[in-house]
Amino acid sequence: MTRLGVVIGLEVHAQLTTRTKLFCGCPVAFGGEPNTRVCPVCLGLPGALPVANREALRLAVRLSQAVGAKVHHVSQWARKNYFYPDLPKGYQISQYQRPLSSSGYLRVEPEGEPPRTIGIDRIHLEEDAGKSMHGSLGDETVSGIDFNRCGVALVEIVSAPVLRTPQEAYLYLERLRAVLRATGVSEADMQTGSLRCDANVSVHREGEPWGRRVEVKNVNSFRFVRRALAFEIDRQRATVARGGEVEHESRLWDEQRCETRPMRGKEELHDYRYFPEPDLPALVVSETLMAEAAHELPELPHARRDRLVRDSGLSVPDAHRLSSEPDLAEYFEQVVRVSRRPREAASWVLTELLGELNRRGLGIDQSPVSGEQLGELIQLVAANTISGKIAKRALALACETGRSPAEIVEQHGWRQISDQRLIEHICREIVEAHPEQVMAYRRGKSGLLGYFVSRVMARTSGQANPALVSQMLTRLLEGCSGGTGRE
Repeated sequence: MTRLGVVIGLEVHAQLTTRTKLFCGCPVAFGGEPNTRVCPVCLGLPGALPVANREALRLAVRLSQAVGAKVHHVSQWARKNYFYPDLPKGYQISQYQRPLSSSGYLRVEPEGEPPRTIGIDRIHLEEDAGKSMHGSLGDETVSGIDFNRCGVALVEIVSAPVLRTPQEAYLYLERLRAVLRATGVSEADMQTGSLRCDANVSVHREGEPWGRRVEVKNVNSFRFVRRALAFEIDRQRATVARGGEVEHESRLWDEQRCETRPMRGKEELHDYRYFPEPDLPALVVSETLMAEAAHELPELPHARRDRLVRDSGLSVPDAHRLSSEPDLAEYFEQVVRVSRRPREAASWVLTELLGELNRRGLGIDQSPVSGEQLGELIQLVAANTISGKIAKRALALACETGRSPAEIVEQHGWRQISDQRLIEHICREIVEAHPEQVMAYRRGKSGLLGYFVSRVMARTSGQANPALVSQMLTRLLEGCSGGTGRE
């Protein structure tokens, strides 16, 4: 059978980091008591009129510039009509025929393949809906509505339908989230609902028109998007292979069963009855606002990654991890400014520090050890003032107590022992106390050097200079500096 081609497009909704909602002055915050951050405007009460939030527009323009999209100086608000319990007006203020920007792109780099440019068809502003909540009250199942989220400012980012695999979709979402966070446009956290993704997928025979599109809605992690797309592609291919027709519908991802389930028939554009929003004038982007947004644009994640590889000699995987999260990237830069050792800094941040923070359930922004303090610790290791083992102990204790690692080293007297006479004395004692291991070493078991090193380090509580210890033991064991010679 002819293999069926796949077309994937993603619609991503990102909540903007504004203090107030898109068309009113109600505050924006996650959680809290239901229906406590509402007003006549976001509830759509008669006579209430919306006023557009300038900060939301500025953030949306900044995102458009970050992805190379063309910002239209004049765009149009539109009413999108549909009737859900969590939409009190019976319509959503969005944009349709005249979006804020169009023709952007993001680069993805599938492993083992050349980089691909994924087009972004459009970016537009719109308001969020409320949230339906379901639970139990005694023996009954009840539903309620929280309107706190209603009217919160969103950007919708619509990719071109050019993604070919679930993995490409995953990489695109990762790159988009990194840009949203780096630019400060959105916290882009799927767990709190500030980033949501709907995935559209269809299959078709090569050379034939695209098949019917299925939308998988409200998938709450990138991994689940990848799994949902993989399942849906297999389901549609199997349907076509047995002569069936794919329904044009919306489906939900069931993570427990690892399958998509029917939700409802997919609405067509005419179902929404779009028309220009009569209560708002056209949205005009001034040259001043464009300049503001461009001036505030930071170094973007892919540019930072390339710089770290080029100028700091980091591996591509390390540079990618460090540049994907703004807080982590800035922390790393602070460590490097003090230590002047980017490779060592990358290792300490990505392995030792993140390991300690993960064990304590902390994010990088909650680190008890500042970037400057970790940089000082790396300097102590580089200067042979302390060993790497001691540095790890100091870092763990610093994360536990909140004290500076350098301060902990001083208080515990953990500075490295580099006195050659003292190290030789201790090494000689260890060698003389283990004659059987000495004989075995001299018969060719060179791996026993580590046995002797570990005992010297234990005798000195890990404070002896490992390089000097190894050098001195090698001389003693091979009979080059006192002791017995080879038999």
